Amino acid sequence: MIRFFSKDEEAVIVAAIRRAELATSGEIRVHVEVGAEVAAISVAKRVFHQLGMDKTADRNGVLILLEVDRREFAIIGDTGIDKVVPSGFWDSTRDIMEQHFRKGEFTRGIELAIDEVGAQLKTYFPYQTDDVNELPDEISYGG
Repeated sequence: MIRFFSKDEEAVIVAAIRRAELATSGEIRVHVEVGAEVAAISVAKRVFHQLGMDKTADRNGVLILLEVDRREFAIIGDTGIDKVVPSGFWDSTRDIMEQHFRKGEFTRGIELAIDEVGAQLKTYFPYQTDDVNELPDEISYGG
């Protein structure tokens, strides 16, 4: 399996996910897809379901997906988070990622996007003492 990120880069991303999830009941995943023949948003919708992200208790999962061969990415949230974030939130988060991606700073772009998503999740889905980590924090790969 092809790895897009080095072990150190993966560690930075996983640490950002864990840091964000300490303050929220929300779930964040990062997925890298190789060889998709359709747009990243279509892949993201499929992978979101495959990873069980549509099964979280509060429907507050967020997926950041990179499609490396097509040089595309997508960020999507489940219905719970999607209906409460401010208008333009997904676009502004996408723009943060894109600014860094254009400079080849993929890890930093994803880390900042996770921070933004985590802040929104914390606002609308704050951490509860009985929260459980419903999904793995590791980067998933497909293709």
